[in-house]
Amino acid sequence: MLKRQAIVNAGLTFMLIDESSGERFEFKYENGISDYILELAGETAFTEPFMLSHNTQGRDREDKPEYKLKFDVAFCFSNDVNLLEYYHNSSFLAYGGAPDKAVKTAFVSAIDAYLKNGNHYKKDEKKIGFDDIKESLILITNSFSTVTSYENQTKKAITNKFIQEAMTDFLKKQLNVYFIENKSDADKLVAQVLANKRSRESSEKTRIALKKKLTGSIDLNNRVEKFVNCRTKDISRREIYIVEGDSALGSCKLGRDAEFQAIMPVRGKIFNCLKADYNRILSNEIITDLLRVLGCGVEIKSKHKQGISDFDINRLNWNRIIICTDADYDGYHIRTLILTMLYRLTPSLIEAGKVFIAESPLYEINVGKKTYFAYTEKEKTSIVTKAEKSNTRYQIQRSKGLGENEPDMMWQTTMNPATRRLIQVVPADAIQTQEMFEVLLGDNLRGRKAFIEDKGHLYIDLSETG
Repeated sequence: MLKRQAIVNAGLTFMLIDESSGERFEFKYENGISDYILELAGETAFTEPFMLSHNTQGRDREDKPEYKLKFDVAFCFSNDVNLLEYYHNSSFLAYGGAPDKAVKTAFVSAIDAYLKNGNHYKKDEKKIGFDDIKESLILITNSFSTVTSYENQTKKAITNKFIQEAMTDFLKKQLNVYFIENKSDADKLVAQVLANKRSRESSEKTRIALKKKLTGSIDLNNRVEKFVNCRTKDISRREIYIVEGDSALGSCKLGRDAEFQAIMPVRGKIFNCLKADYNRILSNEIITDLLRVLGCGVEIKSKHKQGISDFDINRLNWNRIIICTDADYDGYHIRTLILTMLYRLTPSLIEAGKVFIAESPLYEINVGKKTYFAYTEKEKTSIVTKAEKSNTRYQIQRSKGLGENEPDMMWQTTMNPATRRLIQVVPADAIQTQEMFEVLLGDNLRGRKAFIEDKGHLYIDLSETG
């Protein structure tokens, strides 16, 4: 952390002293990111490090206040090192956000234009992508602004529209100038980018050909990790349970009817698809695995504002998609994130009534020799009241997580069509549903605070039972 502070605060010395041993750690970059680029590249770079600086001001929207922005960009090209790092207001941005989008857009546009103008492409050859550039690029950006919008609470990416547009425009212009003034370096880097591209395309063709030769058509059982399929091919009967983690996978697998019930575990929490761009969505293995299992594919067209453009409901592999999570805060959170993903990417599944939530019991109540399951506080109170009136001894146990349930209990409470409780997810009003998702999970922080102040008291009981 101290090193990163030294990188983005040129000339300042940051020192850490271990008082018990007397050991000292000192960090200082006299010229900031310019020195850091030299340190990273060493003698491996095949182009000289290049430094750019800019000051400007603007606004994210017409109705928003104007703010100041300044940024530095340093880069060079190397065959041994590749690294992208983004800093804003002295903080390291793990995902970048606006600066990352600006860098990708500007470098692809400028290098593609140089290749076209110099007739470097072969006939009918596809244009380069940023991955072809990134493979040989070392780049650091260091920006400061008087107004900052972060993607979420972790502050690993910024979303300022003006910052993205200002950096994109500036970098495009400066890269064009750089190519003109440094033609020798420009020719080296575009040759390397083309070599990266053609190598990648050749490797991909070889990989696909080899996979087809060795395995023929690859089924979902082999392609998606830990997915457990069911036996029947009758789609009108097939159900898939989306569960949280390996422990829930084990319980559901033992408690299910393997004839028509499949299990797909979610490994960790997926990110908020309502706010993430399509490139980040497609790079998330959890999400793409879910889409493959559902039968949706992973072809998401960025030109479409919402949904998978070529998704056909008739391609769906399942009659019911059932979200099954623990009845606690983490479980509710994961359930919401999965619903948000389906709502944004495959809204037609919700509109067709294919999505369900499996209710998990909150309490297991033993009354005499009988066992009852209460899914709400009201049900618990009713069972306890009846037991007390009949002078029957009872014992209440808070329901465990799904992973701790016995197979018989799992079947009875959550998976048996005759006894389970499913909530069908059907948006009565698509516009109203979208507005609620935006309030709860979108960028409108002020609207979310207003909603909590106005409606929060209605949900206090739910929070207490969590």
